[in-house]
Amino acid sequence: MDSLLYISEIEYATPAYDQSVQLRYDVLRAPLGLEFSIDELSAEYDSHHLGCFDMQNEELLGILILKPLENGLVKMRQVAIREDQQSRGLGQLIVRESEKFAISKEFQKIELAARLNVVPFYEKLGYQSVGDVFEEVSIPHMKMEKVL
Repeated sequence: MDSLLYISEIEYATPAYDQSVQLRYDVLRAPLGLEFSIDELSAEYDSHHLGCFDMQNEELLGILILKPLENGLVKMRQVAIREDQQSRGLGQLIVRESEKFAISKEFQKIELAARLNVVPFYEKLGYQSVGDVFEEVSIPHMKMEKVL
């Protein structure tokens, strides 16, 4: 992996946020024929948006969202790595950095809904499956969690 990468929080409703919405659309929504609704995007105002950037050209290469819940719980959502940057270790980098970020904000546990094809990715990072497979955005998912 390139050492010319950095993780930074992206402020809601900024040009970088708009880039993150486009990246999430390209990677997660468009392949399923789905759009973001205004309500979905409006509900992200209280979340932490973490971007993985290339230092040389400030390009956004990856994104994930941490949505605060109750009782020290945070939900990881919308993890997306630009298609031409996948398999470089950026996913691991941004997940690990999000865990450090969550700890710094005094969260004790992360939960997420993983598409079934990426459950092994999260298992390698210490996440455990919880419950049964369920459908979300028309595809099977598994709830996973990790105590920080």
